[in-house]
Amino acid sequence: MATFRKRGDKWFVQIRRKGFPTSCRSFNQKSDAEEWARHMEVKADRGELPTPVKVLDKYRVRDILERYRDEITPQKRSANTEAYILNAFLRQPIANLTLAQVAPSHFSTYRDKRLKDVKAGTVNRELSIIKHAFDIAEREWDIPITKNPLSKVKKLKVNNARSRRLTDEEYQALTDAIESTRNDLIKPLMNFAIETGMRRGEILRLRWADIDCIGRTLFIPITKNGHSRTIPLTTKAIEILRGLQSADHADKDMPFPLSDNAAKLAWQRLLKRSKIKDLHFHDFRHEAISRFFERGLSVPEVALISGHRDYRMLFRYTHLKPESLVDKLG
Repeated sequence: MATFRKRGDKWFVQIRRKGFPTSCRSFNQKSDAEEWARHMEVKADRGELPTPVKVLDKYRVRDILERYRDEITPQKRSANTEAYILNAFLRQPIANLTLAQVAPSHFSTYRDKRLKDVKAGTVNRELSIIKHAFDIAEREWDIPITKNPLSKVKKLKVNNARSRRLTDEEYQALTDAIESTRNDLIKPLMNFAIETGMRRGEILRLRWADIDCIGRTLFIPITKNGHSRTIPLTTKAIEILRGLQSADHADKDMPFPLSDNAAKLAWQRLLKRSKIKDLHFHDFRHEAISRFFERGLSVPEVALISGHRDYRMLFRYTHLKPESLVDKLG
């Protein structure tokens, strides 16, 4: 409610709204005071007035992130990874700040500090999770956040394009190193990735029920982009699967009964033994897609196998070897 008073040559207006601090302004003209009062009352009706500090002090950053972790994160396919990220952030001092204290600068400082330990893409993913938590808190939980503190935090520029191809010498080094590994699934996992171009997570979720060895096709129900796909399999891919079926400790449900963490650790140990530098498991996807093109498959055919819906992204995964084109040139 607005109250107007004239003192000398000035008009004073005072806005009172329950739950909000009183706002006061002075004007030379009463019409200006009335216009400002109408503007402020409209903002109040829209919930655009700044939330009182007393109210914001009741909530900490921790309160939002813990609720998000417990209620929203379990609904996602990447629940375990996201919970790990949130738990790590909750150990940071910023998590104990109240909503009245926290500001974009706190997250900018965290971003720059974190960048010293991990890549830009990792930092961006972490902050995007936290930003979404604040969005949910504002839209669905009635927590009085008038502006997301991460909305002004600049995302880091990511340059993660790779042109890494696996050489024959490196493949041999990996094969030799595998001989001393205790995990019998690492060799077929690596070779299957090279033959299919599938992501590690897609391979580890694979079930025998999704595979047609006679028709040489494989159905992938859950993918990164959310679109299922059916892909053809090479003769070597079928040989790998049949070898897994006939193994002494074959799993009746899954060809690769490994957890994601177990596969990561086994791959890291293999790299260390093989002494190969700068090779990611995901580079096998690059290798497979490049080999598909070298075999003469068309762009739509390769996209059907890889699952790329944007051909520009597909080309980022394609790095042909010049020597493979010699015979085509004549």
